[in-house]
Amino acid sequence: MNLKGEPAHVGRHCGANEYEITREGIEFYADALDDHDPIHEQWAPPLLHHSECYKHAGEWYLKNLFGNLHAQQDWEIFAPLPPGSRARTRSTIVDRFQKRGRDYVVNETDLMDAADGRLLVRGRTFQSFLPPQEPSAMGESGFVVDESTVRSKQKRERPPFPTATGPDVGSCTKTIDARRCWMFSGPGRNYHTDAEQAQKLGFPNIVVQGMMSTCFVSELMQRAFGMGWLQGGRMSVKLTNVLWVDETVTARAKIREQTPEGERLRVHCDVWIDKADDTRVLLGSASALRV
Repeated sequence: MNLKGEPAHVGRHCGANEYEITREGIEFYADALDDHDPIHEQWAPPLLHHSECYKHAGEWYLKNLFGNLHAQQDWEIFAPLPPGSRARTRSTIVDRFQKRGRDYVVNETDLMDAADGRLLVRGRTFQSFLPPQEPSAMGESGFVVDESTVRSKQKRERPPFPTATGPDVGSCTKTIDARRCWMFSGPGRNYHTDAEQAQKLGFPNIVVQGMMSTCFVSELMQRAFGMGWLQGGRMSVKLTNVLWVDETVTARAKIREQTPEGERLRVHCDVWIDKADDTRVLLGSASALRV
């Protein structure tokens, strides 16, 4: 059955690609994220193809792009990516639902070893969309989300988080300027790289791509757990506020517990990212193996 051109539906295959894991690609990622972990001399960053799902956005995005937001991101890492190898991808719609006046589409993108088909990395991207022509969603400024909206949300009482009581894993502070946005989300002009394009979609300034925040969490966990992250990392995080160009954020993690996984231990952490003014942009959980 040919379903091309039909609305997004669960089970729809959205596309596939094949790539070589190159030194140039690794170095570009490291420069864009300021992530120069020595482990990259041997292995690629596990989220090297962080935005592969968007290569097929036309196949799973809804028609109304005004005010669309990245709401949640899950990552599972099964094996490290060696430079010089080839990987292929597969993109599928795995869920669709409505919540609080928005329509959510969930895309699952698998990264597999092109030689033997082994699953290397799996990502699930939860994208939310406004119903068409929804003026009530716009603030007084005419934008879907603006600085006053963020400040208003910030004043609301925030549930306690983290609740983990174990040791701190560490922290990672980044300032996201326009150059970094272009390297991460370019080279084309879009609402992650260009203020004019952002305004067309209901935002007053460049919106930092949500995937970048998940890469900051990955960097933090990788530095703490090394191969235990590259061979078995997991992350499930919600993106709770818009991050704007030229803002500074700090990613943190705290150990919640350790559980047996076969002959190894899995370390479970609370993870979160705050702006310099304490606005929270991400929270959730991540875990890695003790190796």
